[in-house]
Amino acid sequence: MKPPESEQAAAYIGAVLVLYVDLPDTPMRYSPTDLALARKLHQEGVPLMLVESAFLLASLRRLTRPSDSPPLPKIRSLAYFMPVVNELRLQPLPGGYLDYLRLKLSQVANRPDDQKNTLLLDR
Repeated sequence: MKPPESEQAAAYIGAVLVLYVDLPDTPMRYSPTDLALARKLHQEGVPLMLVESAFLLASLRRLTRPSDSPPLPKIRSLAYFMPVVNELRLQPLPGGYLDYLRLKLSQVANRPDDQKNTLLLDR
């Protein structure tokens, strides 16, 4: 039997999962594997701002590829973002860059070609 998670851990894990499912090209619901990975990020002490930055940066990289590139498949797991999380752990973004990433993603998300983005904007 697993010990209950602290409120702080539960809040962190919940925030990671909400950020994840709100991204373009991700599932509408997280999986048990995604939950375990969010828990692992908390246990490793990865700052939530770094995780959010990695999510946004990876999403923007996907969404701003050249238009003549072949389409990428939908993201199926939070594990997709781990290389970018690790990249930012080694070389953090400059201060204030998270706000820039949020703004850029909201601009890109306003494009009508992504159904999930349209649904997110209606929330």
